[in-house]
Amino acid sequence: MKNYKLLINTNTKKYPIIVGDKISEKLLSIFKKNNIKFNKCLLFIDKNISKKKLRKIINPFKKKSKLFFFNPSEKSKNFNTIIKVLEILQKEDFNRNDCLIAIGGGITGDTGGFAASLFKRGLKFINIPSTLLAQVDSSVGGKTGINTSYGKNLIGSFYQPEIVVSDTDFLKTLPKREIVCGYGEILKHAIIKNRNFFNYLDKNVYKILNLKSPYIEKAIVESCKIKQDVVQRDEKENGLRKILNFGHTFAHAYEATLNYSKKLNHGEAVLLGMISAINFSNNLKIMNKNDYKKIFNHYSKTNLPSDIKQYFSTKDIKKLLRFIQNDKKNLSNEINLILIKSIGNVNFKGKFKIQKLNQFFINLLNN
Repeated sequence: MKNYKLLINTNTKKYPIIVGDKISEKLLSIFKKNNIKFNKCLLFIDKNISKKKLRKIINPFKKKSKLFFFNPSEKSKNFNTIIKVLEILQKEDFNRNDCLIAIGGGITGDTGGFAASLFKRGLKFINIPSTLLAQVDSSVGGKTGINTSYGKNLIGSFYQPEIVVSDTDFLKTLPKREIVCGYGEILKHAIIKNRNFFNYLDKNVYKILNLKSPYIEKAIVESCKIKQDVVQRDEKENGLRKILNFGHTFAHAYEATLNYSKKLNHGEAVLLGMISAINFSNNLKIMNKNDYKKIFNHYSKTNLPSDIKQYFSTKDIKKLLRFIQNDKKNLSNEINLILIKSIGNVNFKGKFKIQKLNQFFINLLNN
């Protein structure tokens, strides 16, 4: 099977993303080809990774590695975990020529990357994302971070990895729910930036969700290309990169309101958040009606999460609004929202009074 390579070139670092099947089992040759060097490493590992798969990955590094098994939940994505990792790095006398290798989903990559960014102001970081969601989103672009009681990802840094190795073999053991979550971010990238890609997804969605080749590989690579283009033009989210937050202001509030319950995971929250942003765009009459119907039809035929009334009622509005107000993208009392004009065309300068959001939720949850 063909391997794919993308090169991310930001103001702070140039690094490759490698996509292919079973490639995490060939890390030594991949590192050699891409001139990735380190003396020793801390393997920061999602504890749910298959032991059989893990042995194949880490065997070449046994003599020069320490292992840290991580429980990848939003509640574990906190300062307590960071402190534990930093203490190990200090105790084992790591330096800047060493590295931290994160093996797991987005929570693992975000947390491991943030720890790496803090240690001696920057330890080498390698990301091996094991979920579809992480492979198409969190592993690309250098955002790292942790949660607090005030909201999601409020403490973090922009810290680019040395390399990202996206092995599609990991996806074969994921439950369908996790594949759908990753697909949500793929769909997001198409909606905000590429009508042709949206049409491709609409035509091939069942093959992608069933991990058929070459459809799943193409979906991952095309999604990464969209994020690559945005990140290279705006690494620190000063302007254009804000479009990648489409649906996320709503999504993060949904997750936090449910206290990061397993009832709604991040990818599902993003799918709900996107449909909320699309509804809001439609209510403001800024969205193309035909594209509004196209996106809703896509959600409907694939049975993607779309009804927030399954999770919330009007009694939750006050809490939802509090988390929306705490969103890190807000720089004033007004709420910044990424809205849609048409597929591939977004408005990322929308600011709204909290009362407008309050009325939106009242209407949405009462219908």
